Amino acid sequence: MSDRNLSSTIKNPQIEHPKTESWAIIGGGMLGMTLAHRLVQQGKNVTLFESANYLGGLASAWQLGDLVWDRHYHVTLLSDTYLKNLLDELGLAAEMQWVETRTGLYTNGKLYSISNSIEFLRDFPLGLLGKIRFALTILYGSKIKNWQKLEKISVSDWLIRWSGKSVFEKIWLPLLRSKLGENYKIASASFIWAIIARLYAARRTGLKKEMFGYVPGGYAKIIDRFAQVLAAENVKIELGHRVTRIERFNQGIKIQFDNGHEARCDRVIVTCAAPIAAQICPDLTADEINRLKAIQYQGIICASLLLKKPLSDFYVTNITEDWVPFTGVIEMSALVDLQNFHGNALVYLPKYVTQNDPDFALSDSEIKAKFIQGLQRMYPEFDPRDILCFQVSKVRYVLAISTLNYSEMLPQINTSIPGLHIINTAHILNGTLNVNETIQLAEKVSQQLFTLPI
Repeated sequence: MSDRNLSSTIKNPQIEHPKTESWAIIGGGMLGMTLAHRLVQQGKNVTLFESANYLGGLASAWQLGDLVWDRHYHVTLLSDTYLKNLLDELGLAAEMQWVETRTGLYTNGKLYSISNSIEFLRDFPLGLLGKIRFALTILYGSKIKNWQKLEKISVSDWLIRWSGKSVFEKIWLPLLRSKLGENYKIASASFIWAIIARLYAARRTGLKKEMFGYVPGGYAKIIDRFAQVLAAENVKIELGHRVTRIERFNQGIKIQFDNGHEARCDRVIVTCAAPIAAQICPDLTADEINRLKAIQYQGIICASLLLKKPLSDFYVTNITEDWVPFTGVIEMSALVDLQNFHGNALVYLPKYVTQNDPDFALSDSEIKAKFIQGLQRMYPEFDPRDILCFQVSKVRYVLAISTLNYSEMLPQINTSIPGLHIINTAHILNGTLNVNETIQLAEKVSQQLFTLPI
């Protein structure tokens, strides 16, 4: 389903001002949609405002040639209980397809398979002691429960302590740089712990097998169904409404939009990234604004390639070579049945960058040229003529970096302005940024919001 078709299924009434307690949610991603779903179940009157002309945020879909699929790559793990429960509510759980996938590693100019313990011991580019220390680091990290202690130590120091300096420099450092760039220097050990904990949960038996899932039709189908459910629950959905200012007005909250509209309600939940929240809520205290602005984000430049044939049979290929212009290869066609792609292959090439990286100024054609050159060097058999579609997504605020003492510096959800709440994925304290953790955040905070006095 295209963005236009997706939008056409959503009712878009004029803004109303109901007599009963009214809630406005700013941001129509999975966080905002789940909060709206829970609020209306509690009898609240809810309006969901989204700046784009479609719902979904980072989980939204777009058109790739004759295909509609996710704008960014997503996958469901067997351990993603919050997402699976929501899919059950939406009537989609039974459609989930589960697939055993393989993992690759590109290092020293070669592509290795590290999909099971035998391949890991045989092919992983480390000596025996290094392989043991690397594996034990992952095993130890998966057993840690008190993640707060890891906020006190840098990710570099923790990995060197458990894996050794040699393994850190050969494997961990390139992987950290691929995700965080030079911001790895400010990240705490809780960052890598969260990644280990999530991916380890996907393995059925240690380092042996990964079972990942997807809904046929991708997130276009999930978001469309979710929008239909919200509309049936009488949630008002206002697309194309970019907020410019939120302020206290009489006994409620006034919201101003760049299209000239205004809305007034009893309570507002802002789900957009922390720097944007600071910008549109200028009446917050100086401490609140400083805390929001202090959160450092990684952005992403992500290319989606529709190809005539696959590059490999690895779902994820991790990369340690710093000359490669992207930071990983995600081959959705190694997970998703090719019938979903009309017999073609879908590949994502993400490049994680700082929120102010100069590459954001590059044109799509410049990014395409760089990425294709990298693919040709990594995969000698790759032919650029096999590209059916090449599209680029750029997002400046994607992942809030878990810095030292992160949870202590995070601003409170309930602000100094009565009735104004700021909740975004920066509030995911003990997990990684993914749809399951986002839904879990919504579930955890929703109950406390219902009972708060204005």
